[in-house]
Amino acid sequence: MALLSALLGILQRPAVSDILGELVMLIAPLWIAVLIGVLVGWTWKPKWANLGRDILESMEPKDTSAASTSSPTYFASIPSLISLKFPLSRCIPWGNNYRVPKESAFSDCSSSQMEKDKSPLLTEHDLEHLFKLVEEKDGGPAWIQMMDRSTSTMSYQAWRRDPETGPPQYRSRTVFEGATPELVRDFFWDDDFRLRWDDMLLYATTIEECSITGTMIVHWVRKFPFFCSDREYVIGRRIWEAGETYYCVTRGVPCSTVPRYNKPKRVDIYYSSWCIRAVESRKDGQPTACEVLLFHHEDMGIPWEIAKLGVRQGMWGAVKKIEPGLRTYQKERVSGLPPSCCACLAKINTKVSADYLRSLGSSTSNLLDNENQDSSGKPIGRNIPKLLVVGGAIVLACTLDRGLLTKAVIFGVARRFAKVGRRL
Repeated sequence: MALLSALLGILQRPAVSDILGELVMLIAPLWIAVLIGVLVGWTWKPKWANLGRDILESMEPKDTSAASTSSPTYFASIPSLISLKFPLSRCIPWGNNYRVPKESAFSDCSSSQMEKDKSPLLTEHDLEHLFKLVEEKDGGPAWIQMMDRSTSTMSYQAWRRDPETGPPQYRSRTVFEGATPELVRDFFWDDDFRLRWDDMLLYATTIEECSITGTMIVHWVRKFPFFCSDREYVIGRRIWEAGETYYCVTRGVPCSTVPRYNKPKRVDIYYSSWCIRAVESRKDGQPTACEVLLFHHEDMGIPWEIAKLGVRQGMWGAVKKIEPGLRTYQKERVSGLPPSCCACLAKINTKVSADYLRSLGSSTSNLLDNENQDSSGKPIGRNIPKLLVVGGAIVLACTLDRGLLTKAVIFGVARRFAKVGRRL
């Protein structure tokens, strides 16, 4: 009753400015109390608070064959999106309920699961898909630029696109001055060293490896902020070399040797691949810089709009932390420290010719030309102009009602009609 009487007293003020001022004075303490309560609740959270979520997660299907790798959704590291740093990530400790699997190392393909399956884990189809992404011939929607930043020794650009199905896809271009493609290749492949500079990576181990093709299966556990629990990844990796260009493919793969638990939650839809090559330095025009084109997407099981907001807010901060790690790695290699097992496997790759890559690009170009010819033959009269639909919605919203709710409904319906018009 006291709160209600205070609110009525505020509304009886003669001036609008007085009412707004009193409302702010009334509401501000409430919001401060709510924020403090949320922070205290996440810092000191009883065990029963996770009971409902544990029950729901235990009811989820545990089909390990649900991984999808057909469409690229970029960024992992940035050049790995998965290494994006969210605010408050250091405040949440790693849960003690995570079970570390028994490590299994294989010195040769003949003793590994890759050989037993008889079919290669990562094939030339993965190379073809990455090559089409690099050449922008994959037939997907146009990229929308998000960022263009640079320092004295590094430049960075990022793009995003939203496919009709699946999570948002990211593309980035990073240029490191004074670095070779071989060094950058080993740096991103070296999980032992990644544990030193990527503070979101809690655990990394090699499950399978092939000394003939260099193919690997690795197991990661990553830390995320309070609104998202830890996530685990089972990732297949392989490198192709064309001249001095390296096509590094990493994507989620099924693996029967890694059991699936409720915590941490496994990410099945994961794609993060690089194209690493030498480019001219912006300082002297000599080919002493290294370009990294990264394509990344993943579905962590959280709303995609929230994920896009986190990426947008933490992207540049995460990218700036990669270069100090690279420079430290560079100094250690110069000093003569031996490379790790992961870095040694990065040197084992499959050689392909430039003619083979060009044949991939030419087949894609012919396919796109045929699709364009088919679409040009459709009757133009069936397409509904988006501008006409949105303009009509504005006139209708301003004519019928001044309320925000009605306008929101009208614009939502208009947006759906505009999408339908583009498909017809």
